[in-house]
Amino acid sequence: MPSVAIIGTRGYPSYYGGFETAVRRLAPSLINSGWDVTVYGRQGSTRLDDIDRDSRVHSRLTRGLETKSLSTLSYGLTSTIDAALRRPDAAIIMNVANGYFLSVLKARKIPTLLNVDGIEWERAKWNPLAKRVFRTGAFLSARWATELVFDARAIESYWQETFQVGGTFIPYGGDIPEALPVPNGLSHRSYVLVVARFVPENSVTQFFDAVPVIAKSFPVVIVGSSGYGGEFDDTARNLHNVHENVTWLGHISDDALLLSLWQHAGVYFHGHTVGGTNPALVQAMAAGAPILARDTVYNREVLDEGGEFVGGESAQIAQKVTEMMQDPVLLEDMASRNQGRAAEHYSWSKVCRDYETALSRIVYECRGH
Repeated sequence: MPSVAIIGTRGYPSYYGGFETAVRRLAPSLINSGWDVTVYGRQGSTRLDDIDRDSRVHSRLTRGLETKSLSTLSYGLTSTIDAALRRPDAAIIMNVANGYFLSVLKARKIPTLLNVDGIEWERAKWNPLAKRVFRTGAFLSARWATELVFDARAIESYWQETFQVGGTFIPYGGDIPEALPVPNGLSHRSYVLVVARFVPENSVTQFFDAVPVIAKSFPVVIVGSSGYGGEFDDTARNLHNVHENVTWLGHISDDALLLSLWQHAGVYFHGHTVGGTNPALVQAMAAGAPILARDTVYNREVLDEGGEFVGGESAQIAQKVTEMMQDPVLLEDMASRNQGRAAEHYSWSKVCRDYETALSRIVYECRGH
């Protein structure tokens, strides 16, 4: 039985972000395909009592520095060292910040499949030093990874132009859920929804500025937080307290609730501007949400003709949301188109098969066949 280590997430099972969602689906699927799977993680970030946890997945925790700037690097280092000592047949690496440690795995003849994620060094939340760290990590990833994974065609093109290296396109997946009850206090297609981590590049400021206008006509549901408190969380709390029509739910780890919010939303605003295929966008599509997205090459690639797009001005966002909410025929048509596109191009079963194929290939090639 071939073995694989998954490095660079908060562990299994974890509900922090897109990488963690992918691992919750990928790890059991690989086991079903005959792999022995170990997922590296962080103390306090996994839910070992999760009823959906697959007990066949080995969860291995290492030490690191739990700070905004050093956590990814420190946990990546300790996980990589531990994996190098244990010598799995292959490793799946998430995030180019772990590119600094790939040479350790290469020296141990462990082939690596590295998901580059988005273009971290363009994210506004990082200071110049952090951006330089990510940019250098990307350069090292291009040099040392056995094979790279791109979750969007536009990201693949960027890497080909910037680092002169290609790889494999594997996006994120989404599940088409069964019909779920409308969340308490809401009604079908009656409310505007945003789901985002509170960072600048997710258009949080622009959407929050539009909320008072939108809330005059429609309920607004805000899902997300910064994870560290601060100005964005304070603004969301204030919107919730001041406007009767605004609800801030914070971070949600209840998948059923999140899916039902997407399924019944009138408009889901997706403000992400940096990165490739966003996991929340794919899952919102699969749930059948009518989507208004920031106009970026990444969002257009995923949504194609099923979405509506808007610039970055708060007034534009408020106006477009209002127009969409007043057209119920448009909303149902968008919901149907989005769900169909998700089923055809972004199913988790296809994503997991593509990862398993890529893993098998690099192991086969590493053994000299």
